Amino acid sequence: MNDHEPLIPKHGGYRRLKSFQVAQLAYDVTVRFCDLYVEKRSRTRDQMVQAARSGVQNIAEGSSASATSKKTEIKLTQVARASLEELRLDYEDFLRQRGLETLEPQHPALRRFKALQPKTLPEVQAWVAAERQQATDGHGASGTGQEVSRSSVPGGERPCASLSSACLAANAALSLLNLACYLLDRQVTRLAADFENEGGFTERLYRVRTAKRNRQR
Repeated sequence: MNDHEPLIPKHGGYRRLKSFQVAQLAYDVTVRFCDLYVEKRSRTRDQMVQAARSGVQNIAEGSSASATSKKTEIKLTQVARASLEELRLDYEDFLRQRGLETLEPQHPALRRFKALQPKTLPEVQAWVAAERQQATDGHGASGTGQEVSRSSVPGGERPCASLSSACLAANAALSLLNLACYLLDRQVTRLAADFENEGGFTERLYRVRTAKRNRQR
């Protein structure tokens, strides 16, 4: 063990976590989705937005608490995971109750969405507009006036004309949530392994104090 191990290590770098970035985008998509497609006075609307927010906030809070409590970091990361799972079920319910299609992972439209790797809400909106535009006129132009690269459409595959904007947006959100949940599962596994191997704050405090006494001898 390093004799100069810091008592309070670097922590709080949640903005660099891929899980945080994807969950934050899912939050932005959910707020916009609910504005457009969920009844404003519906309890479901509030629950979806709160679940999306909880996912983001708990990742950030867990990361910030990591310096002094690995147990708290693991707990809050699992809370984030549970919140996003709840949100995932809400999107699945939305599609099922309206008779809309839940796209398979290998659906051409979803394959293009994953290849795009969107980072912002406007990029997700542009994808929805591009899929709808391709389905209606076959010219490959997005609703923003930007050309959609035909090289991104494998083998001439085209989206189904029956996919509405609501259906596409919900499936985009589900794709983001699937990725976020996968990343959080891996994150919890890594945190658990670190805790098992290195302990938490109490063990670190003991190591730091022991190292200091050894240097003073």
